[in-house]
Amino acid sequence: MPKKKRLPAGRVALILFLCQMISALEVPLDPKLLEDLVQPPTITQQSPKDYIIDPRENIVIQCEAKGKPPPSFSWTRNGTHFDIDKDPLVTMKPGSGTLTINIMSEGKAETYEGVYQCTARNERGAAISNNIVVRPSRSPLWTKEKLEPITLRNGQSLVLPCRPPLGLPPPIIFWMDNSFQRLPQSERVSQGLNGDLYFSNVLPEDTREDYICYARFNHTQTIQQKQPISVKVISVDELNDTIAANLSDTEFYSAKPNRERPPTFLTPEGNTSNKEELRGNVLSLECIAEGLPTPVIYWIKEDGTLPTNRTFYRNFKKTLQIIQVSEADSGNYQCIAKNALGAIHHTISVTVKAAPYWILAPQNLVLSPGEDGSLICRANGNPKPRISWLSNGVPIEIAPDDPSRKIDGDTIIFSNVQERSSAVYQCNASNEYGYLLANAFVNVLAEPPRILTSANTLYQVIANRPALLDCAFFGSPLPTIEWFKGAKGSALRDDIYVLHENGTLEIPVAQKDSTGTYTCVARNKLGMAKNEVHLEIKDPTRIIKQPEYAVVQRGSTVSFECKVKHDHTLTLTITWLKDNGELPSDGRFTVDKDHLEVADVRDSDGGAYTCVANTTLDMVSASAVLSVVDVPNPPFDLELTDQLDKSVQLSWTPGDDNNRPITKFIIEYEDAMHEAGLWHHQTEVSGMQTTAQLKLSPYVNYSFRVMAVNSLGRSLPSEPSEQYLTKAAEPDTNPTAVEGLGSEPDNLVITWKPLNGFESNGPGLQYKVSWRQKDGDDEWASVVVANVSKYIVSGTPTFVPYLVKVQALNDVGFAPEPAVVMGHSGEDLPMVAPGNVRVNVVNSTLAEVHWDPVPLKSIRGHLQGYRIYYWKAQEGSLKRNRRHIEKKILTFQGSKTHGMLPGLEPFSHYALNVRVVNGKGEGPASPDRVFNTPEGVPSAPSSLKIINPTLDSLTLEWDPPSRPNGILTEYTLKYQPINSTHELGPLVDLKIPANKTRWTLKNLNFSTRYKFYFYAQTAAGSGSQITEEAVTTVDEAMASRQVDIATQGWFIGLMCAVALLILILLIVCFIRRNKGGKYPVKEKEDAHADPEIQPMKEDDGTFGEYRSLESDAEDHKPLKKGSRTPSDRTVKKEDSDDSLVDYGEGVNGQFNEDGSFIGQYSGKKEKEPAEGNESSEAPSPVNAMNSFV
Repeated sequence: MPKKKRLPAGRVALILFLCQMISALEVPLDPKLLEDLVQPPTITQQSPKDYIIDPRENIVIQCEAKGKPPPSFSWTRNGTHFDIDKDPLVTMKPGSGTLTINIMSEGKAETYEGVYQCTARNERGAAISNNIVVRPSRSPLWTKEKLEPITLRNGQSLVLPCRPPLGLPPPIIFWMDNSFQRLPQSERVSQGLNGDLYFSNVLPEDTREDYICYARFNHTQTIQQKQPISVKVISVDELNDTIAANLSDTEFYSAKPNRERPPTFLTPEGNTSNKEELRGNVLSLECIAEGLPTPVIYWIKEDGTLPTNRTFYRNFKKTLQIIQVSEADSGNYQCIAKNALGAIHHTISVTVKAAPYWILAPQNLVLSPGEDGSLICRANGNPKPRISWLSNGVPIEIAPDDPSRKIDGDTIIFSNVQERSSAVYQCNASNEYGYLLANAFVNVLAEPPRILTSANTLYQVIANRPALLDCAFFGSPLPTIEWFKGAKGSALRDDIYVLHENGTLEIPVAQKDSTGTYTCVARNKLGMAKNEVHLEIKDPTRIIKQPEYAVVQRGSTVSFECKVKHDHTLTLTITWLKDNGELPSDGRFTVDKDHLEVADVRDSDGGAYTCVANTTLDMVSASAVLSVVDVPNPPFDLELTDQLDKSVQLSWTPGDDNNRPITKFIIEYEDAMHEAGLWHHQTEVSGMQTTAQLKLSPYVNYSFRVMAVNSLGRSLPSEPSEQYLTKAAEPDTNPTAVEGLGSEPDNLVITWKPLNGFESNGPGLQYKVSWRQKDGDDEWASVVVANVSKYIVSGTPTFVPYLVKVQALNDVGFAPEPAVVMGHSGEDLPMVAPGNVRVNVVNSTLAEVHWDPVPLKSIRGHLQGYRIYYWKAQEGSLKRNRRHIEKKILTFQGSKTHGMLPGLEPFSHYALNVRVVNGKGEGPASPDRVFNTPEGVPSAPSSLKIINPTLDSLTLEWDPPSRPNGILTEYTLKYQPINSTHELGPLVDLKIPANKTRWTLKNLNFSTRYKFYFYAQTAAGSGSQITEEAVTTVDEAMASRQVDIATQGWFIGLMCAVALLILILLIVCFIRRNKGGKYPVKEKEDAHADPEIQPMKEDDGTFGEYRSLESDAEDHKPLKKGSRTPSDRTVKKEDSDDSLVDYGEGVNGQFNEDGSFIGQYSGKKEKEPAEGNESSEAPSPVNAMNSFV
């Protein structure tokens, strides 16, 4: 026989699932088995013991039972047989014992009131039901009664009785008014367990005429109403007036004002009371007290504590409830009523009784002939219940005798039973609080073994998991079970197998080699049965790539991946779950094989996503959490508390942080009175706070809103809070930017920046403007003006210092004393011109001017500086042509008494005058001073052309310099040849009279390029040079010889070859030019520069602000070829290297003299040998050839 192994404690659940003890086992409900086996009756369904019926509906009393053969049913009513055939209103359901009494057509429910019991009987015995007490529900009306109005004074206690009619079941009581609105209840006013309405003390607002008690009968769905009760609460004064009107003087007394009093109990009465409750019910203890002020109720248990998880307080702690009460809850409970004047207590002694309850109910027995067994019936209760036995519904004392049974109190012992011992036994446990009735049959059967598991059942199990092979069997006596593996295997006895008592073979850890055919064999003394089953072991399903935790922002797309490996012989299904439920039916969720994609992620999409891989044998899952993040949701439920004049507390409830912690809250305010719709920053608080103490300004109609901020940004604003208008107060501040400046010589204009509405602190904003002379002894003059920003004081002396101040005030009062600001009355034009004007000519383009300052009093205003007017004029015609003369202006700020005049033209006649300037304008001009500038170096000649080239001569034509800057003394011409390798030859220097504009050079080399340097001179020196290049022509005789031999064939071929070579060289040359190549003689040219052309350094001077009175701006045109730029492309200094630090500021921001301001002139740009010029010949093959030769 296989070894029966006991399981460790960790496998108890598995045993409970598999193991069926034969002593407590009913006959298996296998259909084929039930066709052959007999079984005593068993009650399966019955009506409750206390059965309250609705008298308006038919009565249905249930009784269902099973057995083989099917049982028959009978009923008793009030202890006697109930013959249903004689009552046409009573029918029994076919195949059942359930009765239906048709009282809806005729008859009354009260007629069938009584105690009913059902009996189910077959050849093996009889089972009985509980005693079913049938009673119709009742909802009687209130008896009519006349209720007198109740009048009592303020503060008295009051009890309004309800006393509902007795109903079945008892009604539910509540108090309402005639509008069917529940009456409000509180610690002061509450309803007791008996339905009465208790007032600890009454108040005038308790006065009403419609205190109505309602009784609701749930079984019949009806509500009954008591007559309304009128209550009037009068004050002490009203009571005295009533007494005085109804009593004589001798009978008159004065009602005393209601006084506070200590508590007294309205219910229960006395100091102690008793309470009895049944085990398992709800224990309800009540204490209601009156007093003034209203007492508070406390509960304690003497010598113990109240059970934590089963104790509840109802009715404002006036009722103590303990659910599932047990004997341990018996004891003394004390309620304490307390107010400011004292305390009172009441002790309730609680006794918990118990109706009978099962300790061990009898279980059905299936025995084989000759076996032994027992039925045990154990119950408890308080008082302890009495146990009695019945057999087939008959007290066992008078039942037929059975030698195989023996009764021993709560146990019936069976020995050597036979088939005739089959019966149904009833155990009755009863005490004064109830009874228990249980049926248990003894079924004696003689049956050979039967295996109920289907033959050739295939079991498929995942490797390394338990394999359970069923062998459900039946037989009497109980068969023994053996298991075999394979066709010729021996009984399984290895330690790897466990044989359970219900016949199941367990392989705790199934392996691949566990696959095969297993045979179950059942034997008893009446025979043997066997059955084969098959076992297959499958590979487990595994998730090889799990979905991963994801954090995404709202509106984006997220994807989860779940790769699964499984046994290929099993069908795999992959299901995705969200929070252990189905995915939302939303097109945004896409499942594709082992992927789940969620598009346009929303807040509601956050949660746990689970990939569930299922086969028919196993299931694995893996989960990942999706966190949807975003800026927080707006806060809500804004509330203002602690409202003071200059502060308020704002509280709010944070919105969802959308999975990113809130770091701070931003609070803004709106001033609906002064700036409606405009929100201002108030303050910021930590993200941990939900309240903020806000400082307020007076006379502002505040609304607040809150925004939450997290790492992703700021939430939308909350809904605005309620508005809060602060009280008005005097202004806290005065206007700013106060100034006193005159606009006319005889006024003082006082200006300021007004307060805004928020700063006004109250209605009626005005300004008190005050002023007085700074150096006088006058009192302050003042005026109050409306909410403006300027006030003009007329009749003031010219340019006198004043002290001014502006103070804010409103309807409440004045702002603090304002600060005093110094200003001046209006300015007038200066009266005196600067004297002793002196001019010192520094060089040909710079002069220094000195003058004496004017007296301060004559300025009549703020000294702005001095202004020099200067112009170029012809001698002897200064006054006659003044109106047509262009004048230039330099302004020198402050109190300077000298300045520099830059940008003068050399060799010119100038005049100037000086004026003082204040805020009003200029004063009179000083007498004109004239001066002459010395000669300077001339500019470059305006043009240089080379014409009429011959074999040995070139003719030069030029235009004089546009700015000779003096008297020209001569021209200097320098030239030098350039050979074919671009090297410069010897330099020839030639002086030309100043009155010449044309010069011819003779005895030059033929077919030679020359470079010319040409400049003019004055007594001051040499001017800028202009350069040019030219080529002499080819010799005519040589050209003739070339023509003669050109007709020869050999020469033509040679020339073609030479021309091709020259073309190649020209291409190379042009490429070099395009890359920026220059004459290699550049350094030599620089070395041969005219030593006479040197920059001039002049003394530094102070320059003023420059402007021109008439426009003389010249167009700055780009230089043409042969421009006056030196060959090194630099600009040479000719005039002053003076610093600009001391120069004046130009009114029009620029100098119109061409280069005279900085004293620099441009030299002519030297031509590079590769470039040519306007007068140069274009390169020709002949010239190129001659150069080459």
